[in-house]
Amino acid sequence: MDTFPPTSVEDVVQQPLKAQFEAFLDEHRAALYACLDGLSDEQARARLVPSETTLLGLVKHVTFVEKVWFDEALTRRSRAEIGIPATPGESFVLAESDTIATVRAAYRLACAESRAACAPLGIDDLVHGNRRGPLPLRWVYLHMLRELAQHCGHADILREQLSREG
Repeated sequence: MDTFPPTSVEDVVQQPLKAQFEAFLDEHRAALYACLDGLSDEQARARLVPSETTLLGLVKHVTFVEKVWFDEALTRRSRAEIGIPATPGESFVLAESDTIATVRAAYRLACAESRAACAPLGIDDLVHGNRRGPLPLRWVYLHMLRELAQHCGHADILREQLSREG
């Protein structure tokens, strides 16, 4: 079973806008998933910058982000009902039980649930569970692309720092 759909962004150039967004989202999701490839749990937890940011924490955070935008915003369930932290900052905090395997499994599941939640929606359908008020799915996709791209850059820098230490 593939972790992420095998569609390449090159495959969707002539596809509808929603398919294009979804291919770009999955490309970035896969890159964040892959940032943990070949690492030990100790390396994945290493604090290489002054903030709390770690590679494992980044993947845990983007799991939170998936649930905020594709569960909370779509279903209007509270973060407590979903079982996620109240704030983005808390989503980086690692529990002792967090491992590469457990965090990756949670991320794969969150991404699959996000895809399923959006499947019946059109790109201009409104989601109503965000503090900004109703937003079109297109806006949510753009926001997620920005968020994922930013964190892919963070992951690249942290991987580079790890390779210098090793």
